[in-house]
Parts: sequence; structure tokens; C-alpha cells
Amino acid sequence: MDALTQFKKASRIKVIPVMLIPVALGALGAYVWTGTFHIGLFLLTLIGSGAAHLFSNMVNDLWDYKNGTDTEAQEHVDAISTNSGFLTKGVWSLRKFEIVTWTLFGIAALSGIILSLISGWWAFVFGGLGGLIAYFYVAPPIRFGYRGKGYSEIAILLSFGILPVMGAYYVQTSHMDVRALLLSLPIGLLTTLILFNHHFLHWQADRQAGKKTLVVVWGEKRALNFSRVLLLLACLSLIACVLAGALPPYALIALLTIIPLYLVYGRLKDSNRSEAYLPLMGASTMTTMRCGGVLILSLIIQGIIQTL
Repeated sequence: MDALTQFKKASRIKVIPVMLIPVALGALGAYVWTGTFHIGLFLLTLIGSGAAHLFSNMVNDLWDYKNGTDTEAQEHVDAISTNSGFLTKGVWSLRKFEIVTWTLFGIAALSGIILSLISGWWAFVFGGLGGLIAYFYVAPPIRFGYRGKGYSEIAILLSFGILPVMGAYYVQTSHMDVRALLLSLPIGLLTTLILFNHHFLHWQADRQAGKKTLVVVWGEKRALNFSRVLLLLACLSLIACVLAGALPPYALIALLTIIPLYLVYGRLKDSNRSEAYLPLMGASTMTTMRCGGVLILSLIIQGIIQTL
């Protein structure tokens, strides 16, 4: 593999839309609600948040490798590993992996500093909180992802919903708006659902490695019920956004993107082999991308209508 291909695989760049979508929503919200949109600030926000997300992916792999979780997932018979494999398979040395990881952090931090100097210090607060959550999700002494008390789900909702949407809105306008908070919930809850559902792929290996996700703590049946609740909350929050005026009425079309995921739940039993959860993961990811895409399109249309 060439260097660029290796970087794409090591950073798991294919999932970067789950970070770029909320940033786009926040910036478009600023345009629709206030008429403000600075393309340069938007692009820099995309670069910084994208680098932060890739840093999060890689530092997660780094600490899961050091903690033995990824090795356990690779060796467990009924587990599907979701890491890049660059450390467990020796594709990159630990040193090289660390250098690339912290270079991404540097790009994200520099972007945050520049944005805070232009838009206000809250931009750095939003970015800084996201960086802390990304690092301590698996790093000691906090390790949100290992505690099994819902901390990791809250961290994901903040990192992939509230912080990027409200942060992107603030960068454009230099003030807060409760509508940005509301707008962050549908996409944030759907992204939380992706991260929650991916634990089903290797929950038994996580248990042996001491990683207490909610799937490990609750077991499959209860965790599956909670997964359905997260989907319901995402739908309800989308409706709330329309009722509050954060989204136009035709954004409700996004609810149709939920149907394929809803059907997948109907094919799952109370207990399943790891492979049975692959369709759930795929449907969760596609639902998030498609729903986010519809919401972005609805805001673009609303912005165009308002300029006519």
C-alpha cells in the first residue's frame, strides 16, 4: 500500500462523514436562522473537526491496543474486530502510529486556536472539550469507554452532536442559540447509536479484556432494547426540531431513512452471534449518513427559499 492508502486505513477515514455532517448542520443553521455564512471559517472548521475525528479514531486504537482490548478481539472466536489492525497486525510500528496520531491532534488544535482568535474563545472551548473526550474515551485515568455506566454514550452524543453543531454555529455567528442545541440531537443520537451498536460485534472479547461497555454490563437483550430506544429518541428529537422551528417541516422526510434500520431490528433475536450484528452496524451507519444528508439538504433548500 502507498502512504496515502495506509493513512486512510489507519485513521479509518471512511467514517469521517459522521463528524462533517454535524459541522455542516451547524453552519447551515447559522445561515438559515441569521443569514450569516463565512465560507473560510466553514472550511477551517471542517478541517479542524475532521482532524479531531481521525485523531479520536487513532488514539482509540492506540489505547485499546495498549490495554489489550484489540488483541483480545482479534483472538476471540466469536468477535469481529473493528480497529484498523495496523498495530495488532504490525503494519505500522507503535512509534509511527503515535506520530501520525498526534500530528492530527496538532492540526485540530491549531485550527481551534485560529477559529477562537477570529470568532471568540468559545470556539476553543468547544474544540478543547471534544479533544479531551476523544482522548479520555479510552485513555487512563478516566476511560469513558471502559466504565459501562453510560459515560461513553454521553461522550459520543457530545462529541458527534452537541459540540460540533453548536461549535460550527458559534464559529459563524459568535453567539449561542438553543436551536443549535436542538439541531444537534437527531444526528448526535444516531451517531451514538452507531457507536453503541458496534459494541455488539465484540462484546464478549470486551468482557474478557475488562472493557465494561453497556452491552457487557446489561447483556444482549437489554442492550438491544436500549438500542431501539436510542433510535426512537432520534426520531422524536427530529420532530422536536421541526416543531421548534430549527428545521423546516419537509425535513420530516428524513424519518423515512429510519425504516431500513427498523427492519433490521426485527430480524434479531435476544441472543445472536457476532456476525448477525453486521447488518445492524451497516444499517445504523447508512441511516445516520442518509438522515444527515436529508437534514443538510432541507436547510439548503430553506436557505434558498428565504433568499427568493
